[in-house]
Amino acid sequence: MDFLWVDFQGAAVWMWLAFITAVIALLALDLGVLHKKSKEIGIRESLLMSGFYMTLGILFAGFVWSQFGQQASLEYLTGFVIEKSLAMDNIFVIAMIFGYFSIPRQYQHRVLLYGILGVIVLRGIMIAAGAAVVENYGWVLYLFAAFLIITGIKMLFSSSEPYDVESNPVLKVLRKRLPVTDRMHGERFLVREPDPKTGKLKTYLTPLMLALILIEFADLVFAVDSIPAIFAITTDPFIVYTSNIFAILGLRALYFALAALIHRFAYLKYALSVVLIFIGSKIFVADMLGLAKIPPVVSLGVTLAILAAGIIGSLGATRAKPSQVTAAE
Repeated sequence: MDFLWVDFQGAAVWMWLAFITAVIALLALDLGVLHKKSKEIGIRESLLMSGFYMTLGILFAGFVWSQFGQQASLEYLTGFVIEKSLAMDNIFVIAMIFGYFSIPRQYQHRVLLYGILGVIVLRGIMIAAGAAVVENYGWVLYLFAAFLIITGIKMLFSSSEPYDVESNPVLKVLRKRLPVTDRMHGERFLVREPDPKTGKLKTYLTPLMLALILIEFADLVFAVDSIPAIFAITTDPFIVYTSNIFAILGLRALYFALAALIHRFAYLKYALSVVLIFIGSKIFVADMLGLAKIPPVVSLGVTLAILAAGIIGSLGATRAKPSQVTAAE
């Protein structure tokens, strides 16, 4: 059993196995026990689930501290906060996708949980690739930093047009290349039906499967921003991956409480853009000051202050604004 203590991507093998096992166990408990039967998730349950995952994510920072020290723990928390904040835009997109396909609320939780399984794999691949590139070509971090600054500036001046599901290229390819049905078939992702032309049974993708695929694709797009952001904080693959997964677990649980309130976070986009600019520029600032990196406690404090200002300002400015996002009933 000595291999369990072998270092793999910045942490002992047993740490990776324990983390993956814990995540799979949580998903199995959620999908196989607590929500074995499809049902609508209420705001209270959504908040309780999110609070549970948030607590686990914060407690994990204590584990990181015990194994890797204070600096690693602060880097984990900074990545956790940034990933959770950046994923807020993802909630809006998910709500639009569910609304477009008219996915009943009692089936939405199942789609999101299966989506997490895809995220675990996709984020793992992207982070492993990113870590390998950074380890062999350190200058890539400066490209990540420049990319974050440019992305942040673009976010500041981009228009707030609603997400257009119909024009999504992935959806167009799916409808063109694969047999799909526009009718819901309960909680089934695939269904066997007679082909209208031949009469033979054929496997069709249901709206539930289309929604799942588009949500996975949306997460892949958002990962292009979030992964460089956390690599600008730390290059430790274990911290990058665990902070990503814990943040996403909790945010997907919070979806049902936030989907109807996303319009209240009107200024969050601007706060996020400032965070991206700050995270990217601090690499260049550290070089100018002759520092190895900006202290993690400074990064965490500034990030929290910017996000808090954006959230408080948003809630105050949109106090009487009606909801603009309608989830499928």
